[in-house]
Amino acid sequence: MLPETTPEGDGTTAPPARDRRPADRVTLRSDLRAALPDATAAVVVTAAVFVFFWARMESGESATVAVMPFMDDARTYWMYLLSQAFGWSALLWAWGTVMLGLLLSGPRPARLPVPRGTLERWHRTTSLTTTALMFAHALMFATELVRYEAKLGWAGRLWAGFADSFVPGWYDSGTGRVAIPIGQGALYLAVPLGLLFYVRHRIGANSWRRLHRFVIVVYVLSVWHTLLYGTNVWYGEWPRTVLWLLQLPVAVLLLLRLLRPARRAERLGAAGGRGRGSLPGWVVRAAGRVVAVAVVVGLLVVVASGRDGGRERPAVPPTTGPHAPETE
Repeated sequence: MLPETTPEGDGTTAPPARDRRPADRVTLRSDLRAALPDATAAVVVTAAVFVFFWARMESGESATVAVMPFMDDARTYWMYLLSQAFGWSALLWAWGTVMLGLLLSGPRPARLPVPRGTLERWHRTTSLTTTALMFAHALMFATELVRYEAKLGWAGRLWAGFADSFVPGWYDSGTGRVAIPIGQGALYLAVPLGLLFYVRHRIGANSWRRLHRFVIVVYVLSVWHTLLYGTNVWYGEWPRTVLWLLQLPVAVLLLLRLLRPARRAERLGAAGGRGRGSLPGWVVRAAGRVVAVAVVVGLLVVVASGRDGGRERPAVPPTTGPHAPETE
C-alpha cells in the first residue's frame, strides 16, 4: 500500500489517519439499558400468559392437560406453566423483531410512523429481549425437570434437568426427541447472531450482514418447535389458527424484501460474483424468490383449508404424553 502524501504533494508521508470511530457508536451496554422498558413489558405479558394458562388448567379447558392428564395440577406444575408462558412471550417478541428487521432491511417506506433510528433501536432491543425470553423458557423447563426427578440426588437432578434441556439429543422421550433439539438450535443460533451486531466493526459490515440473514432461520426453528411441542397448539383450535395467521405478514414481508431489495447488488438482474463450480448470483436470488412465493402460497392454503397437521382433541384423555412420567 502506498503511503499517503500531504495535500501539497511534497512527497512527505502524512501522519497516520486517526481512528474516526463515531462517538455515538451503539454498544451492547447502551442497548441493554434501552431494553429495560421492553423487557418489563415482556415480563408483564409473560405473567398474563401464565395466568391465562393457569385459569385454563383450573377450568378443565387446558389443552396441555388434554395431552397429559397427569399434569392436571397447576400448583404442582406451575414451573412448567411458566416455561410455557416464557416460550409464548419469546415467540411473540421474535415475531415482532423479525417484522421490524424485514421492514428496515427493505426499501425505505415513504413514511414511517416513527423515525428510522427509533425503529432500529426497537429492533435491537426486542432482539435482546427475545433471546432472554428464550433462555428463560429453557431454564424453567430445566427447573421443572429438576423438581420432577425427586428420586435422584441433587447432583443427578441438576444434571438431568440441564442435559435434557440444553444438551442436543439427550432428551429421549416422545415428540421431544425431535422438538427439543429444534428449540435448542434456535436458542444457540439466536445468541451469536444477535450479538454479532456489536462486533460488526471488527468482522466487517458485509460479513455481519450475510450472517445476520440467518436470523430468519432462528424464527422458523422457533415456530417449528412450537408446532411440534407446544401442547396448547396441538389441536385445531384458535391458538393454532392465530399462530398460523401471524406467519402470513412475515412471509409477505420476506417476499417483498426479496422482490425489492434495498441494496442494488441484491436485485435479481444484478451481476453476481461467480466462483469456480458455483452458481451465478442471479440464479441463487431467483431460487430464493421462488421459495418465498411457495411459502406464502403454502401458508394461504394451510390457513384456508385448516389442514395443518394439527390433531383432534381426544374424546378420552390419553394415559401418556410427551412429558409423562415413566411407569414402573
